Amino acid sequence: MKTRSTRHLSRPHGPLLGLLTVCCGGLAHAADPLPADLDVLRAQIVEQTRHLDAIKRQVAEADAKLVEIQRVLGTEALGAQRATGVSPVPDAQAAALAQAAPAAQSKPVGQAPTQGPVQQMAQIFEQPGILTPRGKYVLEPGLQYGYSSSNRISLVGYTIIPALLIGLIDVREVKRNTVTTTLTGRYGITNRFEIEAKIPYVYRSDSVISRPLNIGEGRDQLFSSSGKGLGDVEFTGRYQLNDGGADSPYYIGTLRVKSRTGKDPFEVLTDTVAGTSNELQKELPTGSGFLTVQPGLTVLYPADPAVFFGSVSYQYNFKRSNVTLNTTNGPVPLGEIAPGGVLGFNFGMGLAINERSSFSIGYDHSSVGRTKINGTNAVNSVRTQLGTLLVGYSQRLNKSTSLNVSVGMGVTRDTPDVQLSVRLPMTF
Repeated sequence: MKTRSTRHLSRPHGPLLGLLTVCCGGLAHAADPLPADLDVLRAQIVEQTRHLDAIKRQVAEADAKLVEIQRVLGTEALGAQRATGVSPVPDAQAAALAQAAPAAQSKPVGQAPTQGPVQQMAQIFEQPGILTPRGKYVLEPGLQYGYSSSNRISLVGYTIIPALLIGLIDVREVKRNTVTTTLTGRYGITNRFEIEAKIPYVYRSDSVISRPLNIGEGRDQLFSSSGKGLGDVEFTGRYQLNDGGADSPYYIGTLRVKSRTGKDPFEVLTDTVAGTSNELQKELPTGSGFLTVQPGLTVLYPADPAVFFGSVSYQYNFKRSNVTLNTTNGPVPLGEIAPGGVLGFNFGMGLAINERSSFSIGYDHSSVGRTKINGTNAVNSVRTQLGTLLVGYSQRLNKSTSLNVSVGMGVTRDTPDVQLSVRLPMTF
């Protein structure tokens, strides 16, 4: 009985044992290469981790380069130039440098692009643009020529009917030439604040051709006068109100003070009897005769590849008391004279042609208020509108010197017919 049961139990264990042996043997053979594969995988993971860390460092350095490039193109480069716009293609250059950053690891982080100085915009208005950098100064000699002509008909008398005048008809043609040489100096106290002084020397000449029509005069009369000397010295302070940037505007506050150093219209000799009954100055003044304060605000908006600019200002002229007019018939007391204020605004656009040349166009307008004598409006004083269309060109001669040329054309009757200005700013 025992033998049978043993044989009965051993029969099923034989095949099972063989199956287990085969399986275990297969598993043993399959498990043999696992340690080597794990080492390879671990090595690959470590290598990929190192590669990812290197890529992260390169991306961080590229981001730092891009931020620095944007800062240089936006604030520092614009802050280092006068009346400048953005570089002709700053965004494209910044993007190219950012993409090439991994291949330029040997260069210090934040290095500016290898392009030349940011292009200057041609200066067409009196006020320049972005301020002088800290510790730098600009010396700017300049020359301005203005020409104006006008025809005037004076009717002195009374009319019985609209077609009949009893009195004097005076036809007068006036031609005026003005040449002003200036020496301007600017100094950057900080990167946000600069001061400026301007010394002008003025030469003026007027030619007046007149003919009274109903007093038997058969030919024209010519009256010429001229004047030269020191003009009104000016002092200006400018402060940049914000940081600005390549895609955000700059706001610059200005305060200009004009002195009375030039010879004023009241101290030059005036002929009260020459020609007709109208007064003619035998010597022309070189100054306005009034102390002036002019606050203003200038806005510059860089928009690749151009820069838009504009300003608004108000000129306040201080009144004078006990004014006396110097005439050929002796001093004539005028009393208190208060010139009208001048509200001015201008706007324009500058466009870079290449890395050395730029072109600007703009419009300047001034509204001059009426003059008061002893508290009442002067008889011949009316509000005057002065409008000028300006075109300018700038050429960078070298790293520190530029040549600016601008032409102004009068678009209102009281504005000079033409104005030609040449400036040569030199940075030290």
